[in-house]
Amino acid sequence: MTVRAVRGAIQVDRDEENHLIDSVRTLLKRVMHANGLLSDDLISVVFTATPDLTSVFPAAAARELGLVDVPLMCAQELDIDSALPRTVRVLAHVETSRARRDIQHVYLGGAAVLRQDLARTEKGSVSR
Repeated sequence: MTVRAVRGAIQVDRDEENHLIDSVRTLLKRVMHANGLLSDDLISVVFTATPDLTSVFPAAAARELGLVDVPLMCAQELDIDSALPRTVRVLAHVETSRARRDIQHVYLGGAAVLRQDLARTEKGSVSR
């Protein structure tokens, strides 16, 4: 097994606790499914949120998925004028046998514009 980093992001419609939790939960499920990951494969997960998201910690979605023994951290993104609003990003450190080129990074909804260099459109998502 090798340690790899998996990235993802989602732009949410509004800063409302249930909506944000549901959206981040969807992102995490897609990242894990796309990379064939189980909770035991996760080493740690870092979440960032843009400054306009203040209703809940994004890591709460991971806890709701049962990731109770995985180290999680939340941080605020830099407040850059041209930044995509209402966006949560995830950086997961995982153990996997996949080569780096085979890691699937997942960008959902409006966040698909963040990494067009990795883009392969799938029902509103971007992954590589």
